[in-house]
Amino acid sequence: MSILSWIEDQRKIKMLNYNKTTKDDRLWTRCDKCGTILYIKHLKENQRVCFSCGYHLQMNSRERIQSLIDYGSWQPLNETLSPCDPLVFKDQKIYKERLKEAQERTGLQDAILTGTGLIDGIPVALGVMDFNFMGGSMGSVVGEKIVRLVEYATQEGLILILICASGGARMQEGIFSLMQMAKISSALKFYQSSANLLYISLLTSPTTGGVTASFAMLGDLIFAEPNALIGFAGRRVIEQTLQEKLPENFQTSEYLLDHGLLDLIIPRSFLKQALAETINFYKDAPFRKNGEILAGFSNSINLLTEEKVRRLLKTDISSISSKKISNLQKKMKTKLPAYDIQYYNKILFSQKI
Repeated sequence: MSILSWIEDQRKIKMLNYNKTTKDDRLWTRCDKCGTILYIKHLKENQRVCFSCGYHLQMNSRERIQSLIDYGSWQPLNETLSPCDPLVFKDQKIYKERLKEAQERTGLQDAILTGTGLIDGIPVALGVMDFNFMGGSMGSVVGEKIVRLVEYATQEGLILILICASGGARMQEGIFSLMQMAKISSALKFYQSSANLLYISLLTSPTTGGVTASFAMLGDLIFAEPNALIGFAGRRVIEQTLQEKLPENFQTSEYLLDHGLLDLIIPRSFLKQALAETINFYKDAPFRKNGEILAGFSNSINLLTEEKVRRLLKTDISSISSKKISNLQKKMKTKLPAYDIQYYNKILFSQKI
């Protein structure tokens, strides 16, 4: 690496640290690429795209929803679902404290918002990850919310769109975060293969780690923003493993498009229009096969059922018998799937798994 390259890298690192450490109520910010000073109000109006170089800065989940979904049509799902600390994890900070700080700073319960809305009058199920919440890391709640969204979209016959912005699986939850990869993939398998519905994956910067290795790359159509960082392992790790120098544009959306991993790169200003045209084309496609939902399929437990379960099951989980679960099913007038019973036994009513 030349001295000029090193100086340029240090300048970019300083700009990134400046944008991360300053307060949210500031009036100005810098472009992460060219360093141009930008007025935040005008930057938001331009969907956080730099006026000077066209670089796409990070957007939070609410800004993305506002830019994509028709006004007044957004209906959130599973807003109150929040993470616990199954491993009682502690590094420099206790995991619960990290969660509390992230929730207070972002106003989110976890690193994703899910819900339904209209894109140019077309109903869709939408999940938007937020990198500002612990690097958009995928924990048990992120996985559960995505699975519930996929199941709801399957039941209602909605087109599914997931916007990815993540550093990968959340290390503070260990194996429980890694399990979400298979959990989401199995739900998507049913959604795509049995129900024959359309899943669109939009990759933004950065999309890495376990998210890239699972649902981000399972889309029927995989779109990306310009110059987005997309990969699994880090550049340095790959170079040390392969013992060779990688191209400068390695792990960018343009590089992946050239090598067939992406279908299309769409600038932010054209994203809503492109999605609407794609969905319209899918809806009006001739010879499209209708899917079918198996008889055993049912929705995830909704918020009302959760509250009923919380009130009725106040005793120790280990003492709950199958007869008591059967009585609970009768009281709620609904059949609880086995995996949901297991989920509530382990997650909702115990501090440790």
